[in-house]
Amino acid sequence: MKSYMARPQEVERKWYVVDAEGQTLGRLATQIARVLRGKNKAQYTPHVDTGDFVVVINADRIEVTGRKAEQKIYYRHTGYPGGLKEVSYERMMDRKPTEIVRKAVWGMMPKSRLARAQFKKLKIYAGPEHPHAAQEPQPLEVK
Repeated sequence: MKSYMARPQEVERKWYVVDAEGQTLGRLATQIARVLRGKNKAQYTPHVDTGDFVVVINADRIEVTGRKAEQKIYYRHTGYPGGLKEVSYERMMDRKPTEIVRKAVWGMMPKSRLARAQFKKLKIYAGPEHPHAAQEPQPLEVK
């Protein structure tokens, strides 16, 4: 018996909407990464993009547990000597709340060309509105 391998032209993409209000950051990010990669489908194939689109709304109302709100720090490097920049969780939440969810989901994706293509199917919005109503996204049940 042959193993089933999905083909890119056979993949049927769905759109999901996730309300991040009151959700825990890490637990939400794992579920989103799973859907982006297509691991929630029976036809999952590791080397084919079988994932779905995910729209995250209310990213500014996401929660973290413990003392992460005061202690968590995001790092980036400018590429110049001594160019390490750091931003606290609180400041990032004030300036770019969508970036918090984006970084959490990216951290749970493999680092490859395929993952970068899958990651482009993630749409994040700070408020409750999104411009993807025409795609009729279904609510994603986050455990």
